[in-house]
Amino acid sequence: MPYRAPVSDYEFLFRNVVGLDQITATDRFADATPDVVSAILTEAGKMCEEVLAPLQRPGDLEPARLENGVVRTSPGYSEGWKAIAEGGWIGMSGSPDYGGMGLPMAVTSAVNEMMSAACLSLQVAPLMSQGQIEALEAHASDELKELYLPKLMSGAYSGTMNLTEPQAGSDVGALTTRAEPNGDGTYAVTGQKIYISWGDNDFCENICHLVLARLPDAVPGTKGISLFLVPKYLPDAQGNPGAANDLSVVSLEHKLGLHGSPTCVMQYDGATGWLVGQEHGGMAAMFTMMNNARLGVGGEGVGVAEGAYQHALAYAMERKQGKTPSGTIIDHADVRRMLTEMRADVFAARAIMLANAAAIDMAHATEDADWAARAALLTPIGKAFGTQTGMRVAETGVQVHGGMGFVEETGAAQYYRDVRVTAIYEGTNGIQAMDLVARKMMDGGDAAASLLDEIEDHAEQARSKMPDLAGPVWEATESLREATEWMVAQDNMNARFAGAAAYLRAFARVLGGHYHLAAALADPDGPRARLARYYINALLPEYLGLLAQAQNGADDLFALSAEDLGA
Repeated sequence: MPYRAPVSDYEFLFRNVVGLDQITATDRFADATPDVVSAILTEAGKMCEEVLAPLQRPGDLEPARLENGVVRTSPGYSEGWKAIAEGGWIGMSGSPDYGGMGLPMAVTSAVNEMMSAACLSLQVAPLMSQGQIEALEAHASDELKELYLPKLMSGAYSGTMNLTEPQAGSDVGALTTRAEPNGDGTYAVTGQKIYISWGDNDFCENICHLVLARLPDAVPGTKGISLFLVPKYLPDAQGNPGAANDLSVVSLEHKLGLHGSPTCVMQYDGATGWLVGQEHGGMAAMFTMMNNARLGVGGEGVGVAEGAYQHALAYAMERKQGKTPSGTIIDHADVRRMLTEMRADVFAARAIMLANAAAIDMAHATEDADWAARAALLTPIGKAFGTQTGMRVAETGVQVHGGMGFVEETGAAQYYRDVRVTAIYEGTNGIQAMDLVARKMMDGGDAAASLLDEIEDHAEQARSKMPDLAGPVWEATESLREATEWMVAQDNMNARFAGAAAYLRAFARVLGGHYHLAAALADPDGPRARLARYYINALLPEYLGLLAQAQNGADDLFALSAEDLGA
């Protein structure tokens, strides 16, 4: 079964669950009317179905390769990039002053998710450029913006993010790449970076690297880090690429999946770079890009889940096995369970991701601190649950295929291999969970409490129409509130961190129940109400065990010594 862009699902969510109307009621996004958004989703969906989806298997079977210092991309990727660029899909949320569309991030997130479902390996490239665009818009000088943003938004240039070094992974403050002033406003950047997604390609005029490095007077740790824009080719005043910069691709990583996406080891040998933002302010600038990427990576997980689900559903409707009414395995209860769970979790994760994007849009449009806090709270949940859903749904998709799922020719295993890294990059899911219970609770839990108030109010209002669904959602929310208060009360951070992953998943489960309830109210006699009933009855109750684990503390973990674990 070819990929089918779920345009109607996005339209339903925007109308009935996420509230695109409040976004378009702002001056900033007034032009994003329902008709405009529908046309955008339809056109992007068509590109994903017709251009990107056919590149899914070729990228896996014929990976990117390094040839004489140049990355040669998989068959058809150049044409795929051209379609993405010419459609304007890279600069969707970028400023119109530099060639962007100025659309809400919620709409951009929907398009990114469709591209992820169609061909994740290629979608990583425009996602990196989008993050760089946002970072430059927020922190770069006017000269850098005018030179680079139009090129990035048009797809003539592509962007990357260079944080990690061999000795500095999640501990970014341990990086050693250095930047020496050249005396003319530029800097000589020297060092090695690893895990650089799309560090090079053969279809863009130039590759723009955002590189974290230390100035000579930098203090140790993250406070001594600055951010530099280091292009592959030094552009002239019109942005035309000129002389090659002093940087190179050392090697490509051999990975479990995402074979079509070149992951590079980058070497900088006095490469010319320009400061982005303030000296020693690199982390603030880079976090702008990373938060954009975290939302995007959560969407990648949801997109792969959608692709894996469609793949498994098509197989289940065609595979003849046993005596069933249809003659196919879709009538077996266990297969129906797997497919229904996949579908229900895709809906929940997609709703969380779009609600996160909508909060970002409202924060930008209104400059309201409460919306900014809501966006910050939802970011680690959306990233972690979106990618967990991608992994679980892709794994279940293999199971639906049975033995054939273990055979590469079916393509089921590729979804599982490709999505696995999303739980690792842009901040591991464990780090997302710790961020949720630590930094995001520095307000005493106020942002979380505000969201829980809304969910409970909504459930109360729904009791008269759907008491069998509204009641469990209210009860789960109240239990989550108690667990949140417990988290905030813990002065020992290890007590929070020990249960952080379980707490985050419980939060996501409750959010999923809330959004499924909203869908059921909007479609009371339709398939979305039936799907909501399954989610709320079968999946939402997981919160009970998760919250018990979340509040268990760290004593049991640290009672076991390292020697005990190896015994």
